[in-house]
Amino acid sequence: MNIVILAAGQGKRMKSALPKVLQTLAGKPLLAHVLGTALALQGKQAARGPIVVVGHGSADVKTFLTKAAQADASVSKVSTVLQAEQKGTGHALLQALSKLDVQEPTLVLYGDVPLTTKKTLSKLVQLADGVRGQESALALLTQNLNNPTGYGRIVRDADGSVVQIVEEKDATPAQKAIAEINTGIMVLPTGSLKKWLKSLRASNAQGEYYLTDVIAMAVKDGVPIRTAQADFEYETVGVNSRDQLASLERVHQQSLANHLLDAGVSLADPARIDIRGSLVCGTDVFIDVGCVFEGDVSLAAGTQIGPYCIIRNSTLAENVQIHAFSHLDGARVGSHSIIGPYARLRPGADLANDVHIGNFVEVKNSKIAANSKANHLAYVGDSIVGSRVNIGAGTITCNYDGVNKHQTIIEDDVFIGSDTQLVAPVRVGRGATLGAGTTLTKDAPPNQLTVSRAKQISLQWQRPVKQEKKSVSKKPAAKKSASKSTKGKK
Repeated sequence: MNIVILAAGQGKRMKSALPKVLQTLAGKPLLAHVLGTALALQGKQAARGPIVVVGHGSADVKTFLTKAAQADASVSKVSTVLQAEQKGTGHALLQALSKLDVQEPTLVLYGDVPLTTKKTLSKLVQLADGVRGQESALALLTQNLNNPTGYGRIVRDADGSVVQIVEEKDATPAQKAIAEINTGIMVLPTGSLKKWLKSLRASNAQGEYYLTDVIAMAVKDGVPIRTAQADFEYETVGVNSRDQLASLERVHQQSLANHLLDAGVSLADPARIDIRGSLVCGTDVFIDVGCVFEGDVSLAAGTQIGPYCIIRNSTLAENVQIHAFSHLDGARVGSHSIIGPYARLRPGADLANDVHIGNFVEVKNSKIAANSKANHLAYVGDSIVGSRVNIGAGTITCNYDGVNKHQTIIEDDVFIGSDTQLVAPVRVGRGATLGAGTTLTKDAPPNQLTVSRAKQISLQWQRPVKQEKKSVSKKPAAKKSASKSTKGKK
């Protein structure tokens, strides 16, 4: 099957330097949503990928596709064609003609209609009834709307057969009253499509070549026209303005929230969650309000997420508690661990079971073994921390010398007093204790107390007394002369 994604439009109403199809929905460009569905529909065995028609901002769109191919090899099958002048949907599809396999039907998608599902498209493809080497029917995705304003209308005859699609600007009052609209998504017999596209004329209010005009040509040629509708109206909604994008974002997030609820996840408020990637949850997971999930996130059974947390590309084991306002990015958290509030786990943070990371503690590129804790105001970077370690308040690993990063190793059963600096590379032996205020520049031996601090002294002295500010007196203003000058007068 040929798949062509029309993605050449500017999107003037977005008022953005970014091409419309690269505006983001749920953390991904609109085009990424469409591409993902198209690639899933074709399957991994497809020899060729979708064809993307680019135009406005083509360099940006191609850059996006290149980066996407680096992350997902299937995107490397995607090819592009340029629509140098945007003269309508028919003209856009015409640019891709040379790349179409005439033996296969052609599915037309739109880069700014992001939420059409694979299920809906599969239904449409089946309606086209395509058989390799034979002409298929033409299948249209339509939708009945309470307010069809702005859409082309599906015109049917007395028998209910589709005979025409009329764009709103060209429609009569009677045609504007039709509730069934054209979504633009269709499956066409490619052999006939090539002939129809070359016959298009720009004789309409917009002066453009409408792809919808091929419907009347199909009727004339006796090609069967069949229609299907999506399960949800949002599947057919396109984005032309920031207002529409924001509305579709909330609709999509509500849909994702409903899937979580159906899977047994508890949400404090389904209207206050944002999923910008993939969120997989086990049973009895609870998510409080205002949380954002980005990239690939996995929450195992019994995990509790407090309010206003941001979790990106992280894996949390069973019965983890994440308290309010914590940020996790590229972290792994073992079962029964407690994180936050106001904690930050940066990429490479790998926590074993029953680890406690408290308020205003940051962990980066470090492994922390079971039953260890850093409960407040600490930084652990580029470190290996053993089991049953206590890291006191104000402790930091000084891992960066201005050029290179160095590692700190803290063995099992270590107690680190408050306000300690561990200047890497350094090792703290098993069972060692570091006294509060220690600056450790050499390895600390196991099972001993290591202290590094200045000798305490007391001196007689007088605490300064705040001086009263002296008031500044203002000089009186000069008195004006009571009599006017008579100089030069007689």
